[in-house]
Amino acid sequence: MAVPFGRRRSDALSDADAIARVLDGDKQQFEHLVRRYQHVLYRHAVSIVLDHDAAADMVQDAFVRAYLNLRECRDTSRFRAWLFRTLRNRCFDHLKAASRRNVPLDDVEPIPLDEADGPAALAERSETRTAIRRALATLPPVLREAFVMHYVDGIPYETMAELLGASVSAIKMRALRAREALSSALGQENVTGASRESSLSQVRRSAGSGSRVFEEE
Repeated sequence: MAVPFGRRRSDALSDADAIARVLDGDKQQFEHLVRRYQHVLYRHAVSIVLDHDAAADMVQDAFVRAYLNLRECRDTSRFRAWLFRTLRNRCFDHLKAASRRNVPLDDVEPIPLDEADGPAALAERSETRTAIRRALATLPPVLREAFVMHYVDGIPYETMAELLGASVSAIKMRALRAREALSSALGQENVTGASRESSLSQVRRSAGSGSRVFEEE
């Protein structure tokens, strides 16, 4: 049975244990941390930079920086948040470059579709996905980030606050502003509503929740 990404089997090394071994000279133990977090970091990087290749580069760079500066992680039990912020800072640095400001919408990470729903449902959901992708791409990166983390991945505000280094109230405001902007762009009163007609509810059913990757171990 597969272990949800970002969590570990009971017999696997904790982040703190893996880091201790790396700092003691067993450099290969860093691979445990890479395997544990590479997927969720990539997914988040795509939601910020809207480009697959750039996101992959950002993740690789974040791991390299984390490895080279591992001793600067003062609380190794909070390595996850430290690594996440390293990636986030790298992504926003990337967006500051003028040549990166206009990103093709086709490069936005696609949300998986459930082929068992049949051609009609697939076509409708594909149109929904495209509309949301285009609307998300118009949001400022910090709002897009908050929306994807909370409403798509289902990450609690408290966890988001830890990962993003902001207050819970500030995170809630970002998510609210993003939701209002998307609802307006998509012509829906509440894009995050639970009704079948809600655009996001359709996409969320297809994508599943990513909140488990940030559950406490």
